[in-house]
Amino acid sequence: MRYRTVGGLRVSSVGLGAMPLSIEGRPDEGRAMATVHAALDAGVTLLDTADSYHLPGEEPGHNERLVARALATYGGDTADVLVTTKGGRGRPADGSWTVTGSPRHLKSAAEASLKRLGVEAIGLYQLHKPDPAVPFEESVGALRDLLDEGKIRHAGISNTDVGQIRRAHALLGDRLVSVQNRYSPAVRDSEPELRLCAELGLAFLPWSPLGGISRSSLDGPSRRLPPEDTGHSTGLDAFHAVARERGVSPQQVCLAWLLARSPVVVPIPGASRPGTIRDSAGAADLELTPEEVARLEVEAGVGS
Repeated sequence: MRYRTVGGLRVSSVGLGAMPLSIEGRPDEGRAMATVHAALDAGVTLLDTADSYHLPGEEPGHNERLVARALATYGGDTADVLVTTKGGRGRPADGSWTVTGSPRHLKSAAEASLKRLGVEAIGLYQLHKPDPAVPFEESVGALRDLLDEGKIRHAGISNTDVGQIRRAHALLGDRLVSVQNRYSPAVRDSEPELRLCAELGLAFLPWSPLGGISRSSLDGPSRRLPPEDTGHSTGLDAFHAVARERGVSPQQVCLAWLLARSPVVVPIPGASRPGTIRDSAGAADLELTPEEVARLEVEAGVGS
């Protein structure tokens, strides 16, 4: 496993997005726990969760409790594992994703996450999404207060644009350590945000990093394509071609490409099976040649 940094903390260069373990199509408890344990066995030290990762209408925190149980029952050392969670979104019974960014709500949500995770302070707490009904500085101010109170050690923001990143950085300084936006070969709207993170020294945590290669968990259970599958026609055929040439999965090539985009990138692919996260973790050691990177970037349209 290779490593990168988040707020000065050394973490595995590939993390685990735990959301698929708790939302629609989730595995049973045994497989979910085995998936987290497989990630830890593979050297993954960044686990991403959120209070809203649960089935519609359920009590918040299913995924946080699951991650906490998995860490508690793991036979190895978990001292270096960074658990990052998020607050500010909800999942009512209709299956929608709501946004609530008031300081009162965020502080209450962080307190509840603390208890569910069973920690003295949350390693990295992120505003899940800006609330258009709440001034952005007020939501970020709640993160500042949580930092001052010692309830969270580092702060991050998610689903934000360049202007919001700059405003959050102005308020939090070096206590803002990460930005978590959607980014993949198929979805590159956050290219400017990635460049700004590199400029400011912020970790960039792409969610749904396998877009175009695998389905997002938001679209339902993902499906891995075998290397020999040529009937996918995703528009990203070079990723599959390089995978066949290297004898690895297209997903692994995708994650290796993301890592090559910038040293601040720490992708957090989702997984609901032990084999899937083991494969994803292998991307940390897959070094693409400059020619392969150029070939993939042409197809992904980087710079276009």
